[in-house]
Amino acid sequence: MHESLKQRPVSRLPDHLRFTGRVLFLADDADLVRRQLAGEDVAWPADLSLRDNISTDEITPAYICYYYDETLGDFPYLGLRASGEFPIERGAVRAGGFVCSVAGKRRGKGSSREQSPYAEWCAGIRLVIAESIERIYRENCQNLGVLTSTDFGLIARIRRGETIPLREFTDGEGDITRGIIEHGGLFQYNVARLQGGVRVPAVTTPQRPMTLAEKIIARHWVTDLASDSVGVKAVTTGDEGFIRTDIRFSHEYVTPMAAIFWRNYVGERERIVDPASVFLFRDHLTFLDLAMTDERKAQGLLDVALELKQKQETFAQQQGIRLYGELPRGGKGRLGIPTGSEAICHSKILEAHALPGNVIIGSDSHTPHAGAIGAFAFGVGTTAVFNSWLTKDVRIKVPPSVLVRVSGRAPAGVTAKDFMLQILRHPYVKDGYAIGKIVEYAGEAVEALGIDERATMTNMAAEVGAFTGIIRPDEKAVEFLARERGLDPAAVRPLLDGLFSDDGADYETVIEIDASALEPLVALPGDPGNGLFIRELGARVDIDIAYAGSCTAGKKSDMDMYAAVFHDALAHGRRIPEDVRCYVQCGSQEVKQYCEEQGYLDVFRDVGAVFIEPSCGACINAGPGVSYDAGTVTISAINRNFPGRSGPGQLYLASPYTTAASAVAGYITAWEPEAVPAGR
Repeated sequence: MHESLKQRPVSRLPDHLRFTGRVLFLADDADLVRRQLAGEDVAWPADLSLRDNISTDEITPAYICYYYDETLGDFPYLGLRASGEFPIERGAVRAGGFVCSVAGKRRGKGSSREQSPYAEWCAGIRLVIAESIERIYRENCQNLGVLTSTDFGLIARIRRGETIPLREFTDGEGDITRGIIEHGGLFQYNVARLQGGVRVPAVTTPQRPMTLAEKIIARHWVTDLASDSVGVKAVTTGDEGFIRTDIRFSHEYVTPMAAIFWRNYVGERERIVDPASVFLFRDHLTFLDLAMTDERKAQGLLDVALELKQKQETFAQQQGIRLYGELPRGGKGRLGIPTGSEAICHSKILEAHALPGNVIIGSDSHTPHAGAIGAFAFGVGTTAVFNSWLTKDVRIKVPPSVLVRVSGRAPAGVTAKDFMLQILRHPYVKDGYAIGKIVEYAGEAVEALGIDERATMTNMAAEVGAFTGIIRPDEKAVEFLARERGLDPAAVRPLLDGLFSDDGADYETVIEIDASALEPLVALPGDPGNGLFIRELGARVDIDIAYAGSCTAGKKSDMDMYAAVFHDALAHGRRIPEDVRCYVQCGSQEVKQYCEEQGYLDVFRDVGAVFIEPSCGACINAGPGVSYDAGTVTISAINRNFPGRSGPGQLYLASPYTTAASAVAGYITAWEPEAVPAGR
């Protein structure tokens, strides 16, 4: 154990709490929100429409996450849209003296950014109440010491100044979650755990049929931290404990805050556990200078963002951690955009590190990307990353599993992205019943996909709201690892032993999708669950921007799709119209090299698209392809289109085929190989 922690006092919350402060209702009424910020207290109960589906992008928009200290308290809810407006300004929540924040369904959906609850904490919010709360956001709150509840009866009690028993926030929780809440956060709990002050209850689940994910969890279950003992016979839904990680990674949005926590709570000179299994990435803000407005640059936000890069580089050097960094900016790439990063984190973890049966945690909601080869990969917040540097494990309460079976044969032109847009509009998913659950994808249509396309599905488990997404590894996984890494297939196949769901394994529900009945889909602006078949759009939707890239759609197979459409267009004498800006962005330098070898860079150039080096870019409003006004219409192959995600414009989601075809047509349309659509 780290010497600095042996004698460290361990704090706990009192048995009864009194919340001193006001209650802020995040209503879908901009005027009502402004009146609260000005000092008006809304009567409760009241007939008001609370905002549903408040994403972390709205709690702390991407540019707010350039900050990583108490300054964040100036910014909670700056991206909150109410009746089409943005009523909350910098400093307003902190100045309002609020202690509790109230919202509707699916609070905290989307990105895993812990800056969101940390900003709320720094602004004085100690309790968040909502009808339902997303898994990562809820865990981030618990890890930081922000209390959560779905009990709206607490509002009147807070206003009456009642003392509220702490047990009301821990009832129904497992021993570990209860302990974390009682200790006021994950770090204090882990210190008590390392000192032997708390004991993690043993798992006593008898041998039973298990799902693929449950088997991996059981293999990695930490039975004793002190003796490094790992593995149990079986687990079941609701079992709570810690699992040993094989890979831990974070990027520049998260590493600096975690490093600050490490310095403040552990000690700057202390070394993290097993640095060889930790990876850091400079991938989110590589092209920020090309996307940030002059106004924000004048506010000093670009300088603030560059501090993230420097802080991460310093920490990586101090700790001896592998950093996939930014490439030199001395020149510009082949098609005019400066060179970017080595890789997007999800792309590189799958390409170079993940193995079937691994447990992988990352500081991003799209960490399930690696589930494409049967890894149990899931996103966590900053505090969980920081604590994993200390213990090499991460807490888990085994979630229920959902089986999504995609049967039949998909028609030509229907992709994994179309599968996901169909799944996302399924009532079970659309209504939030899949939140926090493990989604296993299966069926002959999934088995027919290559690993890149499978990664699209596991990656977008984040949009489902799932804990993770996973697919049984098979011979295609073996071939992928042999091709991409040069691994010996004979050495890989034993890793697949037992990595399948047993007959009789328990699924909370089974969702059946008939791939043969699908057509290309598009998700309307505002939410990935707003899916329609393209033929159902009705009036033609002209576009201004086509963005083809991101971790979800910057893989080799995605490049194949873009190139096929553009090659077809060129063969018919067509190019992208001058009034449409089209960007193609790859996920790693390996993908760029593949594009060079295949001649795709020439195809992209000749059709009028701009090729961009690896980086997250426009997907997080931080690179070429972002919109700058509400009237701009974008078609994109990225994973989510929450308000403000890629600028203030109208963002439609679609497959790589549809994105490329729409770029050529100038309006949203599906690709038909023998019939390139007429331009506008």
